[in-house]
Amino acid sequence: MDYTHPTEEFLRSIDIHTLLPQQEPFVMVSELAHYDDSQVKTRLRVTDENIFTVNGQFATAGMIENIAQTCAVRIGYVNKYILKKGIQIGVIAAVRDLKIMGHPKAGSVIETTVTVKAEVMGMTLADAKIEEDGKVLATSQVKLSVSETK
Repeated sequence: MDYTHPTEEFLRSIDIHTLLPQQEPFVMVSELAHYDDSQVKTRLRVTDENIFTVNGQFATAGMIENIAQTCAVRIGYVNKYILKKGIQIGVIAAVRDLKIMGHPKAGSVIETTVTVKAEVMGMTLADAKIEEDGKVLATSQVKLSVSETK
């Protein structure tokens, strides 16, 4: 298996909990849908039970956490399948140019795409986009710091 160019079927088979430091009820990603060197995509089925669902809608805070966890899934995938090491803890250093065009309702599935622009000395700069059925709900730029501590 070439983990640097995995099949979508393989990615969907991964238990997302093995890639994230977060655990229930704070997991904001349901599955890994795409991975390559510069881009990762995840999906989340929004539920009424989600801690960020308020009055039937996924709140802005949940959308930001979904973006952060999409970044974390990428780091977790690289560590587990490519570098063969443990999960690292990442911290959002900055969220810039956040634009919210809509909030998904409970029952919907959102797809979050994070495209890495630069990685230097444990810092990652990326563009993020959340979509529902091809409609863009949110965009932002994020800066993450990854701890080398296991």
